[in-house]
Parts: sequence; structure tokens; C-alpha cells
Amino acid sequence: MRTATLGPAQRAESLAAMAERELDVLVVGAGVVGAGTALDAVTRGLSTGLVEARDWASGTSSRSSKLIHGGLRYLEMLDFALVREALKERGLLLERLAPHLVKPVPFLYPLQHKGWERLYAGSGVALYDAMSMARGHGRGLPIHRHLTRSHALRVAPALRKDALVGALQYYDAQMDDARFVATLVRTAVAYGAKAANRARVTGFLREGERVVGARVQDVEGGGEYEVRARQVVNATGVWTDDTQAMVGERGQFHVRASKGVHLVVPRDRISSGTGLILRTEKSVLFVIPWGRHWIVGTTDTDWDLDKAHPAASSADIDYVLEHVNSVLRVPLTRDDVEGVYAGLRPLLAGESDATSKLSREHTVAHPVPGLVVVAGGKYTTYRVMAKDAVDEAVRGLDQRVADCVTEDVPLIGAEGYRALWNARARIAARTGLHVVRVEHLLNRFGAMAEEVLDLVAEDPSLGEPLQFADDYLRAEIVYAASHEGARHLDDVLTRRTRISIETFDRGTRSAREAAELMASVLGWDKDHIEREVQHYEKRVEAERESQRQPDDLTADAARLGAPDIVPL
Repeated sequence: MRTATLGPAQRAESLAAMAERELDVLVVGAGVVGAGTALDAVTRGLSTGLVEARDWASGTSSRSSKLIHGGLRYLEMLDFALVREALKERGLLLERLAPHLVKPVPFLYPLQHKGWERLYAGSGVALYDAMSMARGHGRGLPIHRHLTRSHALRVAPALRKDALVGALQYYDAQMDDARFVATLVRTAVAYGAKAANRARVTGFLREGERVVGARVQDVEGGGEYEVRARQVVNATGVWTDDTQAMVGERGQFHVRASKGVHLVVPRDRISSGTGLILRTEKSVLFVIPWGRHWIVGTTDTDWDLDKAHPAASSADIDYVLEHVNSVLRVPLTRDDVEGVYAGLRPLLAGESDATSKLSREHTVAHPVPGLVVVAGGKYTTYRVMAKDAVDEAVRGLDQRVADCVTEDVPLIGAEGYRALWNARARIAARTGLHVVRVEHLLNRFGAMAEEVLDLVAEDPSLGEPLQFADDYLRAEIVYAASHEGARHLDDVLTRRTRISIETFDRGTRSAREAAELMASVLGWDKDHIEREVQHYEKRVEAERESQRQPDDLTADAARLGAPDIVPL
């Protein structure tokens, strides 16, 4: 069983090793595409480095709708190739690559017109299922079904009777997007890649017109490294244009950012045994089951302000509430909202002014020798994007390189997951944890849950739940810092766990205990713990203030009221 540890010592070793000898491939940006590219490259036998300016998945890849899906609405746009590709990837992830992280989720589509709508929408969903089965990767999901209004209301009692005349139910899949990326990074490292977060590229190294590496600043330690590589891959998402500017090239395409806002509400606020998908005037609105919560979103609006911390305004929140309340028997209010998060989709600019009509296809280019750029695409098709990026990089290498093998490379934690799931009652008896806790760990770490349980065996107090966020064990906080590369309190409360959006206090009451647990791994003293807690509290207050502002401009200004990183 492969594993990899991304603790402080491994990070320092990775930075030193990347600077020591020339790499075959250096990947800039550790969102899902960058992490996937690093895994693809290293499993072809290439020496590979991965650097990220902030934290794994700290941009778009931790702020999505948490769905792995074929993109049902793209069928309506007749983009059959994109849907077919995404459905194949969905099946691979569910069945082979990450069954511990990617899970089926049902959706109900309310019909509002008799006759023609059932035929029209039903034909689309039937085609969706048929395309999935035709690829041989649809066996893990039930096929769609048609429901009468009374049946639909039994499945989703929260719906108003006048909001539907019937319904369709179909299945897609979901995952914790930030956890998925951290697992991708660890898998790449397990196969020999070198990876460092909080390592910012400040410029590219050039030999004439050729890019031969990058200058990398250690944001934590303050040092600067020259990392040489035969090919550099720019996988920086919405920062693509900014990164391209470092080589004086805007590139062959332009990336625009579209803001998506999601609300998180407690599970008991919406009485339903299924997720919902609703049409809006611009796109679709999802109501997605999320443990003891629902995720409700999303918006789709142009964004040209701060990319690191896109802000949700009061208008965004009102928009989501208004649209979901149009079908709910008991409307949601602001008081029901536990968490709010905003993310930016990297869209390839086209002729349309509306971001909802821009392309979700991805593009790979080689704008200057030694530099490959990959941009656009969907979370679900990250593996295809990574393959195409590495294929392009290989063209610039003067050697024979193996073809992509990631279709057959499970992520760490996948191997042995099903056997451990079957033995979960026995594991619970052995560890003294409730079986629900064991299931929680298996669905977050897969077979790596054994490493978390080892921490509990060494220190039984780590088997206790974190105060004020009792879905998570104290051991998970320690493990995030020791094995998953968490460097700051924000990394743990926002990405390694989802405490920042799953509690009404946004994680502020859990912050000190979590910081003290991280301190034991990262060597923090009391002053450093205090700085981490204060920084987190300021970040939460800045986010709350931004969500009280009427528009993007004022929300952005309010969100920037908190510093980006803990001052040393």
C-alpha cells in the first residue's frame, strides 16, 4: 500500500531537491489540474516537481460545487464530446481511481409543464445514462426514473406542491474537492514527485527565448531557489494570464474568471432524501446533500477583482436564496445559512459576453519553447487535461517517454478501501471508536485511515471529537499537519476539513484547539498559536463583512480587510 508524508521535513527536502538537479517537468500551480499533471508526469517516469504559491487547492479547486458529473446541461448545448469525456472520467473515479472519495448522489429535477417537458427532459436524461453505459463506466450508478408529483413529494417533502407537476430522478457523483486534490498531490509524491506548497514562482529562468525553469520563493522560510526544468507547465487556472506575463507573453488564449457562490445550510432545513437541480434564467441551481448539510448554489457572474479571495456579496446570497425558495414549502432565510463560499471558474474567453456561455473545454498551448500552458476545462476532466499537458511537454523533450497510465493508477487510499469498509465494524471494535466514526475516516482517507487510527492508538485523546466541530476527530487535525502539508490554521479549517463552512461560527470556536494540535507537529510556540488564531478570526470577520455588502466592489474591499497570510 503506497503512502506519502507531506510534513514540514518533507517540504524542506522537496524544495532543496528541486533546486539541486534539473527536472524533466516542473508544474506551477497545485489545483486539481496541476496536481493531476504532476501525477501524470511522474508515472511516465519523468522527474517531476510541483510548486504552489499558497495551499493545495486554495483557489478554484476547493470552492466548486463538489460534483463529479458529466454536465447534463451541456447536452442541451449539443456538446456531446465534452459530456461523453466527462462521463467516462466519472465512471473511472467511482469504480477504479478513487472509490473512497467519489460517491454517487441522486438528483431530482422538478417538471413544471405537462407533456412536452417530460418528453424533452426525459430524453436528455435517458441519453445521459445511455452515453455513460456505452462507455462501460456507468455500472456504479442507478439509471434515471420518472416520478409522478405525489411520488416526487414523498421523496422531497420540502418542495411546494405548485412547484412541480412531476419529476425526473437521476444520479451523478460528488467528492470533497480540496481533499481530492491533497490526495492527488500525495499520490504524485508517493510515485517520486517533489512537491512544496507556500512556494511562489516569482519569475521564469530563460536561455534566449527558451524557458528553462523558474525562480521559486519559499513564502514560509524566506529563501529563494532556482529550479531548472526541461519543461515547465503553467497550470495556474484563473492566474494563467498573470503567470504568462512573467515571460512577456499573454499567450494564445485569454482566461476569464466567473464567480460561483454557494451557501451551506443544515440538513434539517430542507426535508428531502435527494438532491435537487433547478433551472434558472442563466444556468442551473443545485441543492446538494453534504453530510449533515446542504450545499446550495451557484451563481455565474463575471469577476475581475481579487483572484485570491473572491467575495460573496449580499446580492449573491439573496440571488441563491430567492431561486431556491421559489420551490421550497418552508423558505430559507439568512439565519439558516451556516457558511458561504465563493470560487472562480477559469473560462476560456470567447465571443460571448456572458460567462455562462463561455467554453468549458480546455486548451493546451506551447507559447514559447520550454513552457506549456493548460487552461479551462472542468474539475471532472482534470485527468484528461493533465494527460494533454504532459503530452505537449513530452514533445519538447528529446527522448522517448511512456504513454499516460493514470487511467490505471488509483489514488492513495483506494487500494484496500473496500475490504476495510467491509471490516468497519471489526475496526470499530478494535479501536474503541463508534462505527460511524470509522466510516467517516474511511470516506475521507480510504485505506490511509489506518494511519489516522495509529495516531489515536499512540494518544487516545486524539480519538475525541474536536470541540464545537464534532464531526471531526482531533487526530484529523494532527494528521493534516503531519501528512497532508497543512501549514496554517486556515489550511486545516477551510480545506483539510470543512469546519469553516459547516458551523454557524465558521470555525472560530474550534480555532484555538485546532491550532494547539497543529503546534505539536509544526513546532509553534504560544505566540505563533495566538497569531494563527487571530489571523483566522480576522479572516472570518472580513468574510462576514463582505457578505453584508451590496455589490462585488464593496464586498471585495471588505474581504481584503484581512491579511492574506500569518505575519511572522
